[in-house]
Amino acid sequence: MTTQAPLYITMHEADNVAIVANDGGLPAGTVFPCGLTLVDKVPQAHKVALVDISEGAPVRRYNVTIGYAAQPLARGSWVHERLLKMPAARELEGLPIATVKPPPQEPLEGYTFEGYRNLDGSVGTRNILAITQTVQCVAGVTDFAVQRIKAELLPKYPHVDDVVALEHTYGCGVAIDAPGAEIPIRTLRNISLNPNFGGEVMVVSLGCEKLQPERLLPPGSIPIVDERNVADVGDSAEAKLDVVCLQDDAHVGFMSMIESVMRQAEEHLERLNTRRRVTVPASELVVGVQCGGSDAFSGVTANPAVGYCTDLLVRAGASVMFSEVTEVRDGIDQLTSRASTPEVAEAMIREMAWYDAYLDKGRVDRSANTTPGNKKGGLSNIVEKAMGSIVKSGSAPISGVISPGEKLKQKGLIYAATPASDFICGTLQLAAGMNLHVFTTGRGTPYGLAEVPVIKVATRADLARRWHDLMDINAGTIATGEKTIADVGWEMFQLMLDVASGRKKTWAEHWKLHNALVLFNPAPVT
Repeated sequence: MTTQAPLYITMHEADNVAIVANDGGLPAGTVFPCGLTLVDKVPQAHKVALVDISEGAPVRRYNVTIGYAAQPLARGSWVHERLLKMPAARELEGLPIATVKPPPQEPLEGYTFEGYRNLDGSVGTRNILAITQTVQCVAGVTDFAVQRIKAELLPKYPHVDDVVALEHTYGCGVAIDAPGAEIPIRTLRNISLNPNFGGEVMVVSLGCEKLQPERLLPPGSIPIVDERNVADVGDSAEAKLDVVCLQDDAHVGFMSMIESVMRQAEEHLERLNTRRRVTVPASELVVGVQCGGSDAFSGVTANPAVGYCTDLLVRAGASVMFSEVTEVRDGIDQLTSRASTPEVAEAMIREMAWYDAYLDKGRVDRSANTTPGNKKGGLSNIVEKAMGSIVKSGSAPISGVISPGEKLKQKGLIYAATPASDFICGTLQLAAGMNLHVFTTGRGTPYGLAEVPVIKVATRADLARRWHDLMDINAGTIATGEKTIADVGWEMFQLMLDVASGRKKTWAEHWKLHNALVLFNPAPVT
């Protein structure tokens, strides 16, 4: 038996189910202070019926129908995914368009961080040399070179934080001119120009790949950072594309390739090493928010705290991206109503329609999203998961929409359309230009990125206790009543400023836990 007082959490007064909050769940026969008695043993984060629910009747959480009872559900019984029939997806016609007009929020002024100002006006939170690869074929060579660069060269340049190989599985053996192929190409191009890389672009190519360097980074796409990387003068000046091609005749032997990569890398390291942090306003943050390994607490603790922090960031003039198409699809009416203009709403609808068609080609629908771990964590289906995911976006008007792989060019709250896959979503947010990442989890994941700091937020106190050296913030204190959503939201905001300034490292940075880049490629592989 648990020593905690029995506790359940509801999200809205109209809900007819609640989730059990106690660590380890509660046994049958447990009596809550309101008199509700459990008919079944109910695991933590799973739902209990607050009233008798007849067969076919709606089951409501977040004041939203998350399913229909597949059989009569008695008051106090465990309500799980096998007992629910999922609702059909909301049609993309007849949606509320820009109907919600929240009162203007007072600007949040005076908050700053120490960042790296780039010539194009963007700001980095880290000072990293990134080595772009045109094709997976060169990954082993590039990795070998990067290890030597870190060991032999990086110590000479103390103001450079890291050297990162932008490894991916694209570049050849693909239908590179097919519809959809532009997505991985522009993704890799825009990642190469992420603000954390200081405008220094270096490419390793094999030579025979379909994705040739000039197609990946065409003339005019690379910023001019120094007279040494300029190919011309005057009005026609443009940056040279710095490419090490492994098939060049000049390379005789493996070590010749490695030395060539190292020689070119040192030129970039020299320039990066001259950069220094300067005080910049919080408006220069470009934050990507994401959740993975979600549970039913995600929408109760961590994601609402992220949403509160999102509102703070927007008030400070920053850019915040929320994403994951299948995890907002069931709340599309909530999003189109919050669009700042009808055009923004229509752009969201276009992205949803594109993804509906994409899933249909694969003969699946949005229900394919929910994982076994999600269900074990109390999320019965994608509808329930979506309601908890959307709250990361806070309450600010949605001011823009970008398609997969596109670069963000505006401030405010932005919907960045991406798949819900943790790795693909993070990769696409990198391409959009994020310089700081926030990732919430209930089941737990060691996810991290080499290219930007990742702040990890635990939804439950038990996870934060067990993974104490992997989680940066414990949002489980909201469920226990120790802190409010606002308390954790402000804690997150302050931590962002410290991490962005380099004053603090995230646990993922500390342990150097880095997931691979995964490009979204809807085009055929040949």
